[in-house]
This record gives sequence, C-alpha cells and structure tokens, in this order.
Amino acid sequence: MRFTVLTPTYNRSNTLGRLYEGLCAQTFRDFEWVIVDDGSTDSTRELVCTWQPLFPVRYFWKPNGGKHTAMNKGVEEAKGEFVAFIDSDDCPVPRALERFDYWWRQIPDPARFSTCTALTCTPEGIARGKPFPGEYVDAFSFSDQYRYRGPIDRWGINRTDVLREFPFPEGERFVPEGLVWNRMSRKYFTRFFNEPLLMVYPSTDSLSRRMVDLRSSSPKATLTYYRELVLSPAPTRIRIRGAINFCRFAAIAAKRKLSRSIQSSGSVISEPKR
Repeated sequence: MRFTVLTPTYNRSNTLGRLYEGLCAQTFRDFEWVIVDDGSTDSTRELVCTWQPLFPVRYFWKPNGGKHTAMNKGVEEAKGEFVAFIDSDDCPVPRALERFDYWWRQIPDPARFSTCTALTCTPEGIARGKPFPGEYVDAFSFSDQYRYRGPIDRWGINRTDVLREFPFPEGERFVPEGLVWNRMSRKYFTRFFNEPLLMVYPSTDSLSRRMVDLRSSSPKATLTYYRELVLSPAPTRIRIRGAINFCRFAAIAAKRKLSRSIQSSGSVISEPKR
C-alpha cells in the first residue's frame, strides 16, 4: 500500500465528515485511512461505523493521552509506505495523494529522503505562507529544512520506516511536533514543492491556540525541544530565540513546581495560642 492517511482525533465528530468526503474524492486510490481516537466522548465511533468507503478505514480508540500518543499508535498500525498526517478539521484537495506520489517518484535518490512537503491553503484555495524559491527545492541541510518549513504549517508525507525510527517521546500530555521533525532533519533530506494540497480550516479549539499552556504543562518535552534547537545547526537567530524560550519555559516550570510543592506540603501555619 502506498499511503496511510493518519488522523489523530479527539471529540471532532462535527468535522470528521468533511475530511471523509475529501478522502472519498481522492484521484489516487492506493491508500488507507487510520483514525486514532484519543479518548473521545462524542459520537466519533458511531459516525465512523456509518461510512461505506471504497478505501480501507481502520478505527482505533485509546485512553486520552495527547495527540503525540495517538500519532505514535497510528504509525505503529500503518500499512502504507508513507504516512500523511491530517488533522480532523482539515481536508486535502482531490489530487493531493496523486501529487505526492508524482513528486516522490521524481526524487533521484529517495533512500536519503524522509519527507515530501507541500503548501497548505485556505478553504478558498489561497496559499498560506511564503512559497518555496522554485517549483520544487531539495533541502539537504538541517538549516534549510527548518527554514523552508517556516512559521506557517506545511503539509507532507513521511516515510513510515523513518517515523518508526523517530517516535514521539511519551510520558507527558504534550510534545512539540517539531522535536521529531528536527530529529529527522538531521539525518534525512526533504523535497519541498509549490502546490497547495491541504485546506486548513479555522478552528476555535485547535492546539495552536493553547500552545503556551500546553508547552508549560509538559516541561520535559518542551525543554528538550528548545535545548536541541539551541544545539542544532539552525540559523543563529533561531538558536537565540530557542535559548530565550528555553529560559522562559524553564522559569515557568520551576515556578509551577514550587507552587505544587507548597500546596502539597499543606503549609498552613497554625495560629499561636493567645
């Protein structure tokens, strides 16, 4: 099988139907859809059971543990050569998988590449973020890959065997996805190409809107991400920003740890007898 489309989801039965329709419209049919339900309490399971698609759909429910744990589970179960992560509130354009297949086949030495990355767009089809400097560009260095990924979400496929080589660390509620992408970029190359293939819909409850709180609540993964970024071959300004954020979240983590310590010690000072 060529692709595994992997969707980690949590209480998104209201948007999963749109993604299902987008996958039904794909012009490239050699794929499966793996849905990893991270402890939903809505009607996600019932919705999936109503579908009768022309492609395999495999649904897995697990206790809530964070998006990264659902991604790990999906990669473990994937049967495709490549994994395409799609959030439950986004939707691919009809030729998305066809174009990924085309561009990957143009890579002259694919064993050295892990990822093929496209642009994203608004539901109206307007490309998001800065375009790449040519029809396509192959990024061989960590610095170039980091720069081309940019601050606006891109979308790509990743070799399944490489994702299994670099799983998300578990043990906390949140892990910055960049931790894994950066680790992969130090060993493998990426092809970027200028086609918007994923429609990103606005959401009021997306993880990005709660990023500071999430990173603060998972200090081990957050500090590991920034530490590795500071020690990476990234551009100097990125490493400086990483150092500032490392200090910032280290201070937040220390403050929260102290607060919990005071609360758990039950430090209520009894009033002296009069």
